[in-house]
Amino acid sequence: MCDYDSLVGTLNRFAEQSRERPLTLGEVLESLDESGYAFIVIILALPFLQPVPLGPITVAGGLAFATLGWQMLRGHESPRLPQKIRNAEFSEKTWRILIAACLKILGFCRKFTRPRQTALVTGRRGQKVGGFVLLASGLLMAIPFGVLPLNNVLPALAILFYGIAELESDGWMVCVAFFWLAVTVIYFSAFFIMLWLFGAGAINYFKW
Repeated sequence: MCDYDSLVGTLNRFAEQSRERPLTLGEVLESLDESGYAFIVIILALPFLQPVPLGPITVAGGLAFATLGWQMLRGHESPRLPQKIRNAEFSEKTWRILIAACLKILGFCRKFTRPRQTALVTGRRGQKVGGFVLLASGLLMAIPFGVLPLNNVLPALAILFYGIAELESDGWMVCVAFFWLAVTVIYFSAFFIMLWLFGAGAINYFKW
């Protein structure tokens, strides 16, 4: 697994390379080897860390995370995305924005992360744990709520902290990921209960 310093160097290299020509997502994943899962889930989680519901985009993103989780459960060592997605090109500006945001988040989290409880993030057990987090969070995110605030933020936080856990070999961050997954389940369950009990009035309650 790639550590923080080598990943930072790799991301900075991507930013430099993107100045010469657009980079595809497939090229990036091939360069990251085993750190591909950590990188792609962190990058893909960033757009969903906002309280405003994103509609169909949230559904598509959730299905993408669920697919990655399923691949991990099946033992795939690196992400296998459809060729159409792997061929997607990103301009220099897009890469600079994504990489800057990624490095800022990772730099902050690195202040309190370190290798511990590594059994939760390494080996086949770590793959299964990570696969479950991504699959469950992705499926929850894919539920088409539409009017529910934070329906993308809460599962995205679980995904983000799992990515950090894998990157830093920090099992405690897996616990944080499970915490946000539990919060998501409770929040969504409360919404369904209110919807069942109060009908349309519950929907109006959840609107901003």
